[in-house]
Amino acid sequence: MRWLLWWRPPCLLRVVIANLKDDPTMAIRGVLWSSRGRWLVLREASILMKGATTTTALDGEVVVHRSNVAFLQVIP
Repeated sequence: MRWLLWWRPPCLLRVVIANLKDDPTMAIRGVLWSSRGRWLVLREASILMKGATTTTALDGEVVVHRSNVAFLQVIP
């Protein structure tokens, strides 16, 4: 079982911005907590809207399907 622990996505447990395909004016920022199959789980998430000066915090975990993600930006 230890051989399964050597691989993990490079941006796991880092702050990312997920830009969405369905609505290009909206993105979700949060910690990429896990990747379960075709789903990405983000914690401490907030919504970023184009042209808005503030963000809207989201409660709990946010689950996004990979087919709806245009690209991920990793925040240093």
